[in-house]
Amino acid sequence: MSTRREFTKDAADIVFTGCSVADAAQAQPQAGGRRRQVVVGGRRVKTIDVHAHCVVPAAMAVMGKTPGANEMRGPGISEVGLRRIREMDEQGIDVEAISINPFWYQAERDVAAEVVKINNETLTKWCAAHPDRFVGFASVALQFPDLAVQQLEHAITKLGMCGVAVGASVAGYEFSDAKFHPFWAKAEELGTLIFIHPQSTPDLAKRFKGNGWLANTIGNPLDTTIALSHLIFEGTLDRFPGLKICSAHGGGFLPSYAPRSDNCLRVAPDMDTGVKLKKKPTEYLRQMYYDTLVFTSEALRHLAAEVGASQLVIGTDHPIPWQDKSVDHILNAPGFTDDERRAMLGETAAKLLGIRPL
Repeated sequence: MSTRREFTKDAADIVFTGCSVADAAQAQPQAGGRRRQVVVGGRRVKTIDVHAHCVVPAAMAVMGKTPGANEMRGPGISEVGLRRIREMDEQGIDVEAISINPFWYQAERDVAAEVVKINNETLTKWCAAHPDRFVGFASVALQFPDLAVQQLEHAITKLGMCGVAVGASVAGYEFSDAKFHPFWAKAEELGTLIFIHPQSTPDLAKRFKGNGWLANTIGNPLDTTIALSHLIFEGTLDRFPGLKICSAHGGGFLPSYAPRSDNCLRVAPDMDTGVKLKKKPTEYLRQMYYDTLVFTSEALRHLAAEVGASQLVIGTDHPIPWQDKSVDHILNAPGFTDDERRAMLGETAAKLLGIRPL
């Protein structure tokens, strides 16, 4: 087991941990084996995972938290450093885009600013030490939109981060609220990929109690469903048509029941609040992006049918072992062309994140 002193000597002080901070033991780095190379139709593919988590203990300490602060998420969910690279090699993941789920949305301005600064600088240092394996999503203090705009611009233009990771709402506010328009405008201006990862649905915490880990099993995809629905129905995507948004967990439940969104405008036109959409709700789904964390070949086929295979990218959700065969999930699903498989495995993500393809 690494000691704290040994751990801080690593390229950057990060812990790979789950969607919410978990029981993050610091594992001894191990040397990587031979990297699995993915070939489709005779062509090598650079595989890119857009959905992987870590935390920066120094940033958590600013808020009096530790990597083991939140509920246990199951065994084997925390790795450090070279051990993760070995696992990527085994799974056939060439590049991982790492994000930090926001635990600072309730913090005061100066505290949130310090947390974000440490997160972004530390993650940038880690990625620079492993430039062919990792890129980093920026953190921003969205509860202060003006500050988030500054943080985003600095992270993208100065630190060279690949995009920005956000929750699915901010301290009780939906992203469609006008207070966030300056942030969306800056993200659109910069052409920055926005990775939306849910934080359960706090309003339903009482109903999620009991067996089944419902706060995650249901709460996470529901949180994303609500966030995307507001962005569509409140006209945010019409106001900022150039936004590049990628959602975790296949976009939550929304793509699975997408036509209901179209039909609600026909069945209940009296519920229209004055926002006149330029397209059908389902058409907006086809301009956003989604990870492939949907578990079965049929679910992947249906997601592609609703949003287009060109909009899908690998999502492993590491280190939570939701799907440790994410590459095979795409390779083995029937009905896709070689071009579609290559796009899902890495070509689409490379374009979105500015990663050089093979």
